[in-house]
Amino acid sequence: MRVLVVEDQPRVCEAVARGLRRTGAAVDTALDGEDGLFKARVNPYDVVVLDRDLPRLHGDDVCRTLNAEQPDSKILMLTAARGVDDLVEGLAIGADDYLAKPFRFEELVARVGALARRSGEAKQSVLARGDLELDPARRTATRAGRDLELSPKEFGVLQELLGADGAVVSSETLLERVWDENADPFTNTVRMVLVTLRRKLGDPSPIQTVRGAGYRIP
Repeated sequence: MRVLVVEDQPRVCEAVARGLRRTGAAVDTALDGEDGLFKARVNPYDVVVLDRDLPRLHGDDVCRTLNAEQPDSKILMLTAARGVDDLVEGLAIGADDYLAKPFRFEELVARVGALARRSGEAKQSVLARGDLELDPARRTATRAGRDLELSPKEFGVLQELLGADGAVVSSETLLERVWDENADPFTNTVRMVLVTLRRKLGDPSPIQTVRGAGYRIP
């Protein structure tokens, strides 16, 4: 799951991003509406956590634009206003969900997860192939009933491979979907995570390497 957090208060923005990363999400951040819209146009996000009162470009304008240009991305709008009229207005301009400040972080995580499962990339609640089963909502992955105890990045890579339904997934796609904007595209980080993931999956490895193209679980 890849998430963009657009929030003009740096401490709040980083706290939300840090917390979401602990759940295994790849999180990018922006401190104003223009930067947020730019990043959303460049990268595919499952969920955009969008503050409403943003500098340079108001959150309402960002929401309207993303709703028109990126319909598969789900938008969770944050606002200091708590009235019903504000909630209705936020949903009317294209937000998929609405959370008033101050909020409990556990509630934000739950809402982000629910929106991600509704996004265009998340068509199945539980992903399964052979004796492998992965439940994104419960953050569990098993093989033949055995808990795999995966790290967040291992979980993300396995989720992308299972979600591809047998198709080849390139290293570039894995880096884009599982890591955030700070990842170095020239490192071997994807390969190293695949090494540890294969070790945890055991033999025979369900992950095939397609030379020059990427990886797949047939």
